[in-house]
Amino acid sequence: MLHREWDFNIAQQDAEFRDDLREASGIGRKKGKKRSRQHGPVLSHQVRALIGEGNQAYVDGNIPEAIRTMQEVIRIEPRASSAWSVIAQCYEDSNEHQKALQLRIMAAHLRHDADEWESLAAQSRELGYNQQALYCYSKVYSLDPANVDALWDRASLAKEMNDLRAARHSLLAILKLFPHDIAVLAELRPILIEVSDLPFCTSLYQAALGYYQTIQPLGPAQPNEPSSTGQPPPAQTFGFIDILVLADLYNTTAEYDRAIHVIRSGCRWLQGRASQRFWDGCGDDREYDLPREDRGGSVSIERSGDVQPGHYPIDVNARHRLAIARIKLGEVEEGKMHASIVLMQDILDYAALFGEIADSYFEREMYADAKPIYEVLGGHPATSSLYVLFQVAVCRKMLGDLEGAAEVYKQVIDADQINNDAKMKLAELYEIMDEPRKALELVYQVIDSRKRRTHQPEAASIADASAQPQGASLFEEKSRAKGKGSAPGKGRLSLAELKALEDEREREVILGHKHIEELWPRMLHAEVEAGREWMIEAEKLVEMFRETRNLFVTTRDHDFKGMFPKRRIQRRNDADEDRMVSRLELNERDRHRRNKDDGQAHSKVDSFRGVKFASWLRIFMQYSFILTQRGDYDQAEEVLRHILLSNAYRDSDSHTTIRTAIITCAIFAGRFTVAVEQCRKLINSHQFNNEAFRLLLVSISSGHRPTDAFVSSTLQKHALRELRLHDTAVKTPELLKWNVVGRRYGLSSSVKEESSKANEGEEEVDEETEIPGPTESSTADKTAIRMPTKNNPVIVTLYGQMCLAAKSYQSAIFYLLHAYDYCPEDPIVCLSLAIASLSRAMQRQSDNRHHMIAQISRIRRELGDGLLVSIDYNFGRAFHQLGLHSHAVSHYERVLEMAEKRGGDRTSVAKEAAYNLSLIYVTTGAVPLADALYRRWLSI
Repeated sequence: MLHREWDFNIAQQDAEFRDDLREASGIGRKKGKKRSRQHGPVLSHQVRALIGEGNQAYVDGNIPEAIRTMQEVIRIEPRASSAWSVIAQCYEDSNEHQKALQLRIMAAHLRHDADEWESLAAQSRELGYNQQALYCYSKVYSLDPANVDALWDRASLAKEMNDLRAARHSLLAILKLFPHDIAVLAELRPILIEVSDLPFCTSLYQAALGYYQTIQPLGPAQPNEPSSTGQPPPAQTFGFIDILVLADLYNTTAEYDRAIHVIRSGCRWLQGRASQRFWDGCGDDREYDLPREDRGGSVSIERSGDVQPGHYPIDVNARHRLAIARIKLGEVEEGKMHASIVLMQDILDYAALFGEIADSYFEREMYADAKPIYEVLGGHPATSSLYVLFQVAVCRKMLGDLEGAAEVYKQVIDADQINNDAKMKLAELYEIMDEPRKALELVYQVIDSRKRRTHQPEAASIADASAQPQGASLFEEKSRAKGKGSAPGKGRLSLAELKALEDEREREVILGHKHIEELWPRMLHAEVEAGREWMIEAEKLVEMFRETRNLFVTTRDHDFKGMFPKRRIQRRNDADEDRMVSRLELNERDRHRRNKDDGQAHSKVDSFRGVKFASWLRIFMQYSFILTQRGDYDQAEEVLRHILLSNAYRDSDSHTTIRTAIITCAIFAGRFTVAVEQCRKLINSHQFNNEAFRLLLVSISSGHRPTDAFVSSTLQKHALRELRLHDTAVKTPELLKWNVVGRRYGLSSSVKEESSKANEGEEEVDEETEIPGPTESSTADKTAIRMPTKNNPVIVTLYGQMCLAAKSYQSAIFYLLHAYDYCPEDPIVCLSLAIASLSRAMQRQSDNRHHMIAQISRIRRELGDGLLVSIDYNFGRAFHQLGLHSHAVSHYERVLEMAEKRGGDRTSVAKEAAYNLSLIYVTTGAVPLADALYRRWLSI
């Protein structure tokens, strides 16, 4: 201990003494280390004494004396930062937080501490002094330009205040620290678009794309793939959405060539084909042409040259950008090819893309191409708008269909009587059509409407009255208006009025539900009047449910919480006491109906306006079934598809029920493609479950149109993907990855790349796409689906039958042999395999025809004696097809003998055997024998 206290350097102590002496005298310069920045001036002895007195008064609890003393210090030396801090603390202890904040800001100007300014900015923001907080963040940046958190907070606050200049400055400062950061670019993009600085925004995105293409020349690395450079993959990269953003920027700035290059090269880079630069030498987009079998009704172009089409997949949004760029560039045929593929999608999902393609045609004055798209958009309630209808009218007018254009304007005026624009445009048409009286009448209506509008008293300016008082802020606190709009709350109903209106609607729903329950038994007895009345009441309930916005929210991740859900945090507004009273009364009256307690605030509501959701679902299904039965299948499908989007039916069981109802209606109406689509959805949601495949087979049992739906390429590819997933789950389950969002297993990225060729041309995006995110979220998610442990003969047989129906007999034999290995005694598998072998033997390309025919003989040995009638008939049918009539006759006669022993059982295949046998008799000249068969078996 003594050694440590007395062990010092005398020379060092002497140097420090001399430095202190020079500093006190002000003569000479201090040697050694550089002096740190001094905060404030050198205080006199009088000021120091007063500061000591003020500090002692504060310690003794004499707040007024401390404030008085420190004010005197400030009067003598305003740059004494400690005096400002003590006064601020005194006001803080007196609960005068606003004055304390002002004084701390004054003191912060003297100390130049970035952390202190950041703390003051946070305090100002909490008190609502946004301009003051923005100033504090600016001081933080001037003192510490590398403080990213402060810059981000300043940018977010500036965006809230609509101060785009400050937000842009902050985000650009962050971008200098983290060049080409995608998150910063995503925040900066809307600001640059708002201030119309599109060229600068384009240059930032183009530089980012070049940077990521440089550091990742082979394309973005997958999370589970090692980097080629040995370094871990970056946390973020230039993604597909950013490619679309850059293409949109180029299209907006009329740089269409660059937009096309960005889409083609960017998608190629994302697909890991950046080395295939020879595609840039092609002036067209043959790299992303659809395969011939997937083109459907799209426009196709015959390519010429040495480079063959690549048939690489490309997202429909990227193809839409290509279509826009090609059309506006004047390469109409190439643009039409892309546009036709986009227009093959569902209009409800891609209405915005449809509208932009139509606008591109319209700008090029291609009204004949734009009009059908606008008419399709205007014909659907979900996509129609005044703009679309006006465009339809303009296209018809430019094509010479003045009557059609006038009809559109009339429809707009009938829907909105005060739409003066439509009236003026219709008046112009009437003038062109030489109908001046009608035109003059419309012009008078517009003039009268404008006169009434000018005589109405204008609303007083609310900005001055509602301006926030300056209060304790050092700045004028005012927010920039983002746009013109009515005052908040003006013309709205109070909460009590909304509750009263909701109670009235609830009573109407309860009465209507009771009424249709009473009418249903009478309707089942085919009473026409009861059926008509039931449909009217049911339509009212269905439309009321579909028009309720709380049941169809944009975020479907939350269940329905009622029409007036209880908020977790209720903001108290002391100036609006009536609203608080109404809220309390509402909570008291809703307590008995919601049946919630404080510990179960997140429980699911199971009813809407007094009717259980199960009863609502039964009404929707009954209503849709009756509509389908009466020939209005489209309306029935629209209702059921709309109900699928409701947050009241988010659970898997409800979705299964609704999709089964859609399948039922589709089968009745002969829409087998819709039935197949919904069956595919069920297969996706019930992974590794054979019941969904059995439902698919039941839905398309027999007929030409069901067979066409059964052999469609999309269904075959979907079944093949499921087959591969099942095979992977049995053989190598470690290659499967659980998708939390989709709640199903999918192949990992490495396996997907190997099987990507099998998925080319697939247009639907609801399949097993890997959604980024955590692989596991909870125990329920991990154990939701049990993986299979043995091979499944059902899906293998199903895919083999698809190949058989599509006349791909060799592939059918391959998969059916696998099914035969899994289940050798199943009669369906044996029969399907025999048919495939026989069909393959009848083809010219078959090189082992006799072997195929010999395999058919195994059916009798495998099936035993339980199905002798069917076996003999099948053998007779096979020999008949092969032209071995003597063998076919013996088997057909054996079928008829067994039917005779059973007393002329006409439910068996005896009639089919008799008919086929009669054909052989007629062919061989034994007409009397054929006549006897007709009289015995084929007569009514």
